[in-house]
Amino acid sequence: MENIVKKLEINCDMGEGFGRWKMGPDEELMKLADVANIACGFHAGDPSIMRKTVKLAKEHGVKIGAHPGLQDLIGFGRRKVEIDPEDMYAMILYQVGALTAFLKAEGVPLNHIKPHGELFFYMQRDLAICEAVIKACATFGVPVYGAIGSDEEKALCEKYGLIFVEEAYVDIFFDNNKKLVRVGQGKLATPDDVYTRTMSIGKENSVIGFEGVPVKLDFKGKPFSICIHSDMPTALDNAKACRKAIDQINTEKGWS
Repeated sequence: MENIVKKLEINCDMGEGFGRWKMGPDEELMKLADVANIACGFHAGDPSIMRKTVKLAKEHGVKIGAHPGLQDLIGFGRRKVEIDPEDMYAMILYQVGALTAFLKAEGVPLNHIKPHGELFFYMQRDLAICEAVIKACATFGVPVYGAIGSDEEKALCEKYGLIFVEEAYVDIFFDNNKKLVRVGQGKLATPDDVYTRTMSIGKENSVIGFEGVPVKLDFKGKPFSICIHSDMPTALDNAKACRKAIDQINTEKGWS
């Protein structure tokens, strides 16, 4: 992982609109992000938005990953559905394949794949679904981004010869078992919360969790990735706060 993430970075979910509907402030967020996770048309995104977001990331020198999700535009990919593993495998190939076409047109590489929303939680509770997703990711041969503590996902990446990049979340909570709490279950993070959590994770390897007590994370003093969700109402200020914190930490630790 050291060769993939050389300093603390911000990865941000992007292109999460559809038609005339727009979610995040992508134009401003792109100036603050190191990595963009671009929606591939199932939970959000459409061809024009995907193309525009790829071009925007290229303009700002931001690395681009695919952000496949469940086929759920109305629910933003956050509703539970039942999917056969073979269908899931095909759905990941379909979405990531679509994004790679836009990347090829712009002459930029696919940096990684990061499952979105309920797809991530589905992978945590269903090993067959998890393997179907990782098997599809292996077709593209790029790293997979996922939350620290996602042990089954990490093990399957190793099985299929993929790098698993661990990430922290500072605009939603971890529980006491280092598992992510669903968006909407905890109180909305403020930019001050985001700054404090980023500094705490970066310097002390821990963060105050959902139950109000410190949760020890296991990054072992190495650089890692921090996710910022663009669909939060405070997304832009959250990204600014996170950028301020990680720039401080990267300078102090000599990460570049």
